Amino acid sequence: MTVLEFSQKMVEIRRMGYIKTMRNGPTGIGYTLETLLGIRENNTAHPDIAGAELKAHRTDSGTMITLFTFNNKAWIMPPLEAVKKYGSLDKDGRQGLYYTMSRTPNSAGLFLYVTDAAISVRHISGAVVAEWRMAALSERFKQKLPKLIVVSAFTEERAGVEYFNYHRAQLMCGTSPELLAGQFRSEHIKVDLRLHDKGTMARNHGTGFRVYERTLPCLFSNVHDI
Repeated sequence: MTVLEFSQKMVEIRRMGYIKTMRNGPTGIGYTLETLLGIRENNTAHPDIAGAELKAHRTDSGTMITLFTFNNKAWIMPPLEAVKKYGSLDKDGRQGLYYTMSRTPNSAGLFLYVTDAAISVRHISGAVVAEWRMAALSERFKQKLPKLIVVSAFTEERAGVEYFNYHRAQLMCGTSPELLAGQFRSEHIKVDLRLHDKGTMARNHGTGFRVYERTLPCLFSNVHDI
């Protein structure tokens, strides 16, 4: 489907007003939209619409999504050493670093340090745990999300059933190291550390870069309604 064909179908979907969900639960909003568009559900990494990923979200939702994971050459301190120094017990009783990082030090003394050139996880002692160059993050972002179409929907519940009014669609593309640095400073982008002690090594599930759905437009340099 081309962007123009999508735009034409969205005109019809807007005219339908509130539409009963076609699947219960949090994934109903995306499944219902894709069904109306005639897009088959799939789990592949291929774009849904002519080079653009499609994302539906509930207006004013507090839900976060993972943009990507990225660990390439990031760890300054050996991961197992970091886990043993700053970790805490996870739900399975393992020593782990499962923290959502912010610019304010957490209970382990770890915080996110942001400059124009890089972001890093640091300890209040001055130790640098890991660092990601802003240019590399920008390239990773553009690789994973070269273009994104975000469809926003008002929701309401009727007799325990959710209904969606898909009222806006936006095409988003482009970013830069400077733009991402600003979003890290504003804490629109969260950094999730996800690793634990596995004896002789640290098991790393991938550092996640996450964002609130409602702030997605802030991450792109070009955003317009379609």
